[in-house]
Amino acid sequence: MKLLRAIRFDASDTQVFARAAEPDEWLVSGAGLYHGITDGELKGKLRQAFANGFLGVGSFGHSTFACVALADAGIADAMEGELARQILERYGAPDLEAARGVARDEIAFAADLCRDLAPGTLVTVSRVLDADGSVREAFRTIRPSGDADHNVRLWSDGGDDA
Repeated sequence: MKLLRAIRFDASDTQVFARAAEPDEWLVSGAGLYHGITDGELKGKLRQAFANGFLGVGSFGHSTFACVALADAGIADAMEGELARQILERYGAPDLEAARGVARDEIAFAADLCRDLAPGTLVTVSRVLDADGSVREAFRTIRPSGDADHNVRLWSDGGDDA
């Protein structure tokens, strides 16, 4: 299966979000967390997280960029457990099983989003509130070139081995 991992190109996520997801952290869309939110509530860093952030499963931080990565069933199970725990504690789900259902849906959505994308593909999200208050998401992909050597160093620190 393929899922999403956080990728950080610079420090901007640490500045625009209240909490940034950790690099390489597993991600979900997180759009369900905004159910019932109003446009008037979306201010500052919360608006930025809503508009352009994927949700980090462990940190509940946000990431602007996600990278498609291979994952096994054990990773998906661990994600489900951690996300369910976070939903129960942070959002007051009625019980752990209800939180697990939401977590499973989020992970299934991420897997479906990644299904036809090659590992290494970058994904961004853009969200808006419709007039009726529902959340609408659009995803954009940036595919790696087929001949790219992803083991090549992209920049140099000026050392002799550059």
